[in-house]
Amino acid sequence: MLALPPGLDPDILRAFLLIAEGGSVTRAAERVGRTQSAVSMQMRKLEDVLGTPLLSRGRRGLEPTSKGLWLAERARTLLSLHDEIHANFRAAPMIGQVRLGTPDDYALQWLPRILAGFAQSHPKVEVDVVCSNSESLAQQFDQGELDLTLLTEGHREAPGEELWRGPLRWVGPLNGTLHRRDPLPLALAQPGCTWRQVTLEALARAARPARITYNSATQTGCFTVALAGLALTVSTPARLPPGLVWLGAAEALPPLPDIGIELHCARGAEAPAVEALANAIRSGFTSQD
Repeated sequence: MLALPPGLDPDILRAFLLIAEGGSVTRAAERVGRTQSAVSMQMRKLEDVLGTPLLSRGRRGLEPTSKGLWLAERARTLLSLHDEIHANFRAAPMIGQVRLGTPDDYALQWLPRILAGFAQSHPKVEVDVVCSNSESLAQQFDQGELDLTLLTEGHREAPGEELWRGPLRWVGPLNGTLHRRDPLPLALAQPGCTWRQVTLEALARAARPARITYNSATQTGCFTVALAGLALTVSTPARLPPGLVWLGAAEALPPLPDIGIELHCARGAEAPAVEALANAIRSGFTSQD
């Protein structure tokens, strides 16, 4: 059960909210199935515990004081969480299968904690993870082969739900001098990738000649070439492999734009397991910002 400070019983908070919102002890008592005197006693107890008046008599009945308004706002959140916890443990275990697509860099950066938490709360839901580049994942999603997928923005005509937006950054080998080369050697994703497009556009605006020496379908491939000291690459903020460092203005490299990560949910994929994983992903991205 959700632990609350002494005296802040969920039933008392619920009765308080009903009074604060409806102005009547009588109506609140009817809603919670107690007598009017019992609810009045609960309110006195709550005020004694908190050491301040929470309700006052107004033209429309009982109204929350300034402290009562403060408490009401937080009580709604607290009771919502309390009810969610109870509902989760009372509900039958969710069963199902979800097909989730993700680029490899997003899988490594964002998904381990999300999927671990989801597996604990929904142990009977099977999650099939398909790891590929955004262009391929967008095609699989459009063909109905995925229920959910993470994509870099710009890979589907219909935009998805933006989970995160942040800067694209230059990456190169530690103590390397590749940034001084002309043309600049690059390891980028294959044609069609949003990262590739915006990187080349930034270099064109800066009139900086560049040559793509390596095309990869995955971020891991680009990092491998950069580690070998053969080319620079780009990435959203992430934990870089040992031997790679962030580069930028100090190396006379042009700034790169912000990039969005989107969540796409298939039409008709309202199955409880799919929606539960989508919510877990949304919460996971929010908590890791």
